[in-house]
Amino acid sequence: MGIFDRLANLDRRLIFLVIGLAVAVPIILKIKMPIRISSEVRSAYETIENLPEGSVVLASMDYDATSAPELTPMFRSFLRQCFRNKLKVVYTGHLAIGMPLAQFDLDAVTEECGAVYGVDYINLGYRPGFTAVMIGIGREIRDFFAVDYKGVPVDSFPMMKDIHNYSDIALIVDFAHGQTAEYWIQYVVSRFGVKMFACVTGVMAPTLYTYLQSGQITGIIGGLQGAAEYEVLVGQPESAAFGMPAQSIAHLFILAFIVFGNIGFFITRRKK
Repeated sequence: MGIFDRLANLDRRLIFLVIGLAVAVPIILKIKMPIRISSEVRSAYETIENLPEGSVVLASMDYDATSAPELTPMFRSFLRQCFRNKLKVVYTGHLAIGMPLAQFDLDAVTEECGAVYGVDYINLGYRPGFTAVMIGIGREIRDFFAVDYKGVPVDSFPMMKDIHNYSDIALIVDFAHGQTAEYWIQYVVSRFGVKMFACVTGVMAPTLYTYLQSGQITGIIGGLQGAAEYEVLVGQPESAAFGMPAQSIAHLFILAFIVFGNIGFFITRRKK
């Protein structure tokens, strides 16, 4: 069998082995690579940096375990930036399964930053309704969130004293793996004029660039690449930045297999 026949008929087990090594070796050896900061990620970062101290940021957790590797690093960096700048974080979400998942990161980062529950941040929990909840907050947040996720009245927390609707919220940040970011833009940003940027999975990011170009959102942090850029900007690179070499090398090998496999296929077919 010639070389082109071998290329066209590579054993898939060999492909799996090579991709497995391409992912594992950079992680084991802790290989680093330079992270180029894109304009859309820098713009999202600067949006928070430009908020006055004490401003309220609404974080909507709209993802679950399937997209946590991409969105968890963004959420952790977001919390660090907010608490460093002494901003207040109101935390809620539209996926019941995602709320406890993000709570682990919230607990870890708040302990690290010394943030106090009810003073620096609050978890309002999950309420069903999606767009009904989004629009209803524009009138009064207590219509849907009279208590926090533990059932404690929100009026008992100091930070909620002056937070009633979107007029009291300086920024919305959606962490999403579905269409909730577009719902926030269409039903809240366009109606109430609140600033917003989106943290989304890599496959969702391209759908939001029209909103970025129109000025409806101030930035996009998309996929593991965006998460790595955000970590670098915040000054604490973690899982995303360390995962980028593995992802990049694996992508190169996948492209190489596609190219050489097709070369082998077309040449052997011409011979036949």
